[in-house]
Amino acid sequence: MNPDPDRLRADVLTFYDRRKRDLPWRGEEDPYRILVSEIMLQQTRVDTVRGYYESWLQRFPDVDALAAADEDVVLKAWEGLGYYRRARNLHAAARVVRERSGGELPASAAELRALPGIGEYTAGAVASIAFGEAVPAVDGNVRRVLSRWHDVAEPSPRWLRDRAAELVDRDRPGDWNQALMELGATVCTPREPRCGECPVAWACGAHEAGTVHERPAPTKKQAPREAIFALCVLRTTGGAVLLQRRPAGGLLGGMWTLPEREVDAAADAEQAACSLGHELLGGMREPSDGALPGGVSLTGPTPLPEVRHRFSHIDATYVPWRIDVEPGENPLSAPGDPPFHWASPAEVDALALPVAQRSVLEHL
Repeated sequence: MNPDPDRLRADVLTFYDRRKRDLPWRGEEDPYRILVSEIMLQQTRVDTVRGYYESWLQRFPDVDALAAADEDVVLKAWEGLGYYRRARNLHAAARVVRERSGGELPASAAELRALPGIGEYTAGAVASIAFGEAVPAVDGNVRRVLSRWHDVAEPSPRWLRDRAAELVDRDRPGDWNQALMELGATVCTPREPRCGECPVAWACGAHEAGTVHERPAPTKKQAPREAIFALCVLRTTGGAVLLQRRPAGGLLGGMWTLPEREVDAAADAEQAACSLGHELLGGMREPSDGALPGGVSLTGPTPLPEVRHRFSHIDATYVPWRIDVEPGENPLSAPGDPPFHWASPAEVDALALPVAQRSVLEHL
């Protein structure tokens, strides 16, 4: 099909003006606030983001406030949203903007893409919504809409960019991009599209061909691997728990977590947790005679309820074992590298912990 592009734009924008959802970031003109919403919405449901957006802006109202914040504070504010790399990249981007541009975000998609963690979609969305640049923003919703309009089963990234760029409304580029996303999120949905409510069903090649449910073709995703982790919950008589900071790169980068060791089976977790506890308190090695320095003694282990959490590529089962620590005559020190810390209950509440780790500690 070759629908009239002017009529297509008019019908989609009319739909958007009449039926757009009332979202906290809709109608926002502040580029920083728009960027925050777009980063939060990556791989996260709208309803979940609603609960974080306003509180984030209260804590970090502008680029300068975010750039000046400590990473622990930033990660704590992000706790529960997942994909924590987004928070670290947003924090890094704020610092770059403060240093290079005096707190003013770049006004073009090309310049925005040079910031940490900002890809083609986010740059296009912010540039079009905040600055009126006529550039496309192709997310999963837009991909589905364009695939159905053109009745294309496997649209390539370049094909999508070209088709989206051709259609951008020059007068209302930000509204246009949001309108396409809104259409995909509320009408042209993956499993139960509401073609009877679609304002542009007349322009849809898949609707005409009867292939709506086949467009786009399902992507082949690698199933997440199953992994079991023994968690060593070392807890002093005063209630302090030993936590370690994850490396900046990789899974849960920069977060505070309980010491862990991957095991082959849940039955191996008790021994692994005990061994890990002795290594940590014995100076990163397991004493051959079982004795610990400084008169430190251990009691347990005691099992805690298992916790499961699914990451994008790992289906994790955490098997925690609590080990009570009697410090002895000398104060307990924390191992060195990677960073460890004996956190009091109040500190645990203030630190950024992954959801699964937080669940384990709640059982204490």
